[in-house]
Amino acid sequence: MRSPPLTLDPSAARLALESNIARVVAVPRDTIEPLLCALVAGGHVLLEGIPGIGKTLLARTIAKSIDGEFRRIQFTNDLMPSDVVGTAVWRPDIGMFSFVRGPLFANLVLADEINRTSPRTLSCLLEAMESGRVSVEGQTLELGLPFTVLATRNPIEFHGTYPVPEAALDRFLVRVEIGYPEAVFEKALYKGSDPEVALAQVRPVLSRDDLLAMRSLAAEVQVRSPVAEYVYRVVQASRTHGDVQLGASPRAALAWLKAAKARALFDGRNYVLPDDLKALAIPALAHRLFLRGGAPASDLVQEVVRTTEVPL
Repeated sequence: MRSPPLTLDPSAARLALESNIARVVAVPRDTIEPLLCALVAGGHVLLEGIPGIGKTLLARTIAKSIDGEFRRIQFTNDLMPSDVVGTAVWRPDIGMFSFVRGPLFANLVLADEINRTSPRTLSCLLEAMESGRVSVEGQTLELGLPFTVLATRNPIEFHGTYPVPEAALDRFLVRVEIGYPEAVFEKALYKGSDPEVALAQVRPVLSRDDLLAMRSLAAEVQVRSPVAEYVYRVVQASRTHGDVQLGASPRAALAWLKAAKARALFDGRNYVLPDDLKALAIPALAHRLFLRGGAPASDLVQEVVRTTEVPL
């Protein structure tokens, strides 16, 4: 399907989105950047951090900044696949079953605390994230266009949670770890207004058509031979490192490049630079690496990127 024409410059769109977020949530720009790159690249986002630091608020702000349908799913232990996808309901007036769509049929879906639900329900979400469609009663139904999942996870809570398998983590284009805000931001939060009041004042700055147009443009951004060589060297280094049990796959490298293409588009370029890749290496690769001994993968990614030579 042909994408609609772009009515908003990508750089202006990034500034407008960052401005909306800054009004509600105090997060650094290097945290926001991978989220926006994933949004334009057509990928899904995993927000990870302890409770009370604004993960859900950040996701809601991004969703409200885009003129599309937004739904929130609070994942719990007793959540069933039909609660996510929808179910067939008997209609006496017409004498037949009618399918009632679940909250997954939206443009932006906030999947809150995905590690609290059962593997069966999580698999429904994964199918939707991978293909943009779901299977119901033998029928395949298309989801929203665009369709993006913003998921949250608390990495330190174990009671009532399920482990998120490697295949599930790989469905997310980027994972962003959110920590405590810097002192200046936290003090400003205490002196400012209620974040919910600020969120209520947020208005959409990006239409669905503009988002689809930017996704089409990002897909056309060029990856030149030296940049492809650099990507290959990094993923090869991740596979041969002594601390790595499972290195970066070709799919991980392609996801990394998709995010880098979006960053190049935001900067007004039609080609990827190594700097684009370096800026997004940890969000795009760290959650796809599995290390021996449970060491933080982000440290290893940073080391590999720092020590890998960039081809001329």
